[in-house]
Amino acid sequence: MIRARLTPTDAERARLFALHPQLASNVHPRSMFTVALLAALAALAVYALWHLSFSIGRLGTGIGQLLHFVTLMLPPDPGTQLPLYLDALGETLAIAFLGTFAGAALALPFGFLAAKNVIANPAFHVAVRRVLDVLRGIDKLIWALIYVTVVGLGPFAGILAIATASIGELGKLFSEAVEASDRKPVEGIVSTGGSKPQAVRFGMLPEVLPVLASQMLYYFESNARQSTIVGIVGAGGLGLHLAEQIRVLEWQKVSFLILMMLIMVAVIDLISSRLRFAIIGRKAVTA
Repeated sequence: MIRARLTPTDAERARLFALHPQLASNVHPRSMFTVALLAALAALAVYALWHLSFSIGRLGTGIGQLLHFVTLMLPPDPGTQLPLYLDALGETLAIAFLGTFAGAALALPFGFLAAKNVIANPAFHVAVRRVLDVLRGIDKLIWALIYVTVVGLGPFAGILAIATASIGELGKLFSEAVEASDRKPVEGIVSTGGSKPQAVRFGMLPEVLPVLASQMLYYFESNARQSTIVGIVGAGGLGLHLAEQIRVLEWQKVSFLILMMLIMVAVIDLISSRLRFAIIGRKAVTA
């Protein structure tokens, strides 16, 4: 039995390299591009650190100063203002809940209008997408500054800021969920003589509703943190008291307010996680 020759001869290797010169190089062009890209990113990072006056010495001094502030914050102590802070905590939760709920309610129609499988007109689809980009592109803190100027100080400005930004954020997520939904229920309703609105209402909406509810719960958790930040500029809640105590150097009260924020976020995360798993589990059972 003659064993087949698997090793190419020198003539065959030379012919192969003549037809494909890139094989003769030990470094693949794609590898060279990757190395060049990494080198460019490293050079950009070094330039950014130099341009922003990054200093190891200042960083070390800042860490030491931070540790000093931590010692001033211990132990956390609300003083005589615990009832006031608890009321502010409820106000922060109300801002997050109402802002998220209002934003989700207004984002729902935008999500369907921005979905390609619902609106076939490209111009209308692009216009709705750009509206969502504008609402999402402006940070909640900037919206809060705008609404504080428009409607005055207080939680109402915070609710409007959270709701406005949530329309753009949730609208984009809702539209992507609608576009990724199964088309079979919609096609089944249309094939039996149903109209397009009926196909969306009875075929598409039940399919995507658990996903939309899960996304809304996640954004409620996120907006609970954001509602504290918007409160710093005068939109009410814990943020307003946090900014005030930092201004008067009451560090023990600052640490107590931060501790309240952490507990609030942890509790919301626990509850929303269980609700999301319950929603996803119900969807899996019904499917």
